[in-house]
Amino acid sequence: MPRSHPAMPKDDSGLGTNGLKRKFSMHGTPRSALRYTPLEYVNVRRPVDRIAYICAACNNKKVLDLGALDETAFAQKTSHGTWLHEEITKFADTVIGLDSSVLIPDDGLVTARNGKIIRGDVLKVENFLHENDFNPEVVLAGELIEHLANPLDFLESLRNIARLKGSTLLLSTPNATAIHNCLIALANRESTHADHLCILSFKTLNTLLSRAGYESWEIIPYHAEFAEMQQRNDGIRKRFVMTGEIAINLLETVFPLVSFGFLVNAII
Repeated sequence: MPRSHPAMPKDDSGLGTNGLKRKFSMHGTPRSALRYTPLEYVNVRRPVDRIAYICAACNNKKVLDLGALDETAFAQKTSHGTWLHEEITKFADTVIGLDSSVLIPDDGLVTARNGKIIRGDVLKVENFLHENDFNPEVVLAGELIEHLANPLDFLESLRNIARLKGSTLLLSTPNATAIHNCLIALANRESTHADHLCILSFKTLNTLLSRAGYESWEIIPYHAEFAEMQQRNDGIRKRFVMTGEIAINLLETVFPLVSFGFLVNAII
């Protein structure tokens, strides 16, 4: 069964429960303390559940969800608690998605009473916001930047949009040093999606945010979750997948830098 999320996720998002943004510092090694030296120790915080964390950060907020459809998997994830867009509509005030998929009808795809995905270019956010007269409090880019030709240009472009000043940027992306990457590399194997153009580490994410002009952010590891593999299997194979997830999550808790991916919570 997919991991369930509480009716009201714990607010661990860098936002106060009253909805007001607060200045936060990184848990562990401050970005200013990173020296980028070989074998440098990084005191990164413990990993979180990706979907639960994002839902808490979007609670009662107006959300712009970039790359919302999750084209390759949304059909399998729908109604299973694993499609991010669907889950945040349960907590957010309004969720407007922007995605270039041809699967989205010309007049948009209604996903919930407070959610809709519109076909468009995630690299032209300013035009989209102007045309729809939308001022989001949260900009979400879930598992998106690894698909982009230039993540730095993308992050800089958001900083240059007047409507987004002071809004929260939430992004998630796979981790280059994830435990499964390290282990299968020992067998001369690699598991990378054909649409991924880059894979980022803690320090490369930190560098991107710094060079893009962000001043306040936190980088948070998130746990591996094999919900799709569980859905595709049953019996002994499903139990094997579930046991493997528990074991990997335990290792991620002990060694956070080998977590499946990273979340960024930043002020635009």
